[in-house]
Amino acid sequence: MSRYEPPFEIHVHGDVPLRADVTFGQLQDALAPMWKYAGARSLADGAASAYDEEPGIRFDAQQHLLQLCWTVHGDMDFREALDEMGMSLNDLAAQGAAIEVTFYDSEFDEDDEDSTDESRDDFLMFFVGPNPAAILQVQRDLLVEDVVGTMERHFDGAELGGVVAEIDKLFAQRFDALANSLDIGKSPRGAGSGHGGFGHGGGRKPRHLH
Repeated sequence: MSRYEPPFEIHVHGDVPLRADVTFGQLQDALAPMWKYAGARSLADGAASAYDEEPGIRFDAQQHLLQLCWTVHGDMDFREALDEMGMSLNDLAAQGAAIEVTFYDSEFDEDDEDSTDESRDDFLMFFVGPNPAAILQVQRDLLVEDVVGTMERHFDGAELGGVVAEIDKLFAQRFDALANSLDIGKSPRGAGSGHGGFGHGGGRKPRHLH
């Protein structure tokens, strides 16, 4: 009988601010889809990463912070575990946060010059937060950071106010569309001011270490 070899190394990375009243037990329940996917029986058992140099899953009770730098071997079905975890983690989050998830193709050898295969690496941003407005805010802030960082190679930062204003308009429109059916608080707007989902990226991402 052949042994199944998971086709991906899946790296999860990010920090999630938690409510001050969140307990370890609540966090263990919320993260159950992740540690159960790794074949563990508890969060304490599954908190260690597949790589010893990575800190894994950490709960900083004093800082009220969930810290993720954790790798598991698996398949694309890990996205289902993320969806389930995100719904539970939303209830514990104090504010919006982004979690990076990278699927490294275990079978791809970039040093094989004779190979014609392409890497199946995939990268996505997974967003959690106490409400849709908080998630929109962190999405908006990340987009502004990326766009301004790219454009500052060609323009002075002081010239980019109009670009940021247009990004804010787009997010305000998205907020207004959500607000038609949901009571979600304040609209995300303004550089530097103040339901989970995916945002997709591409390319092989470097592995993060705290």
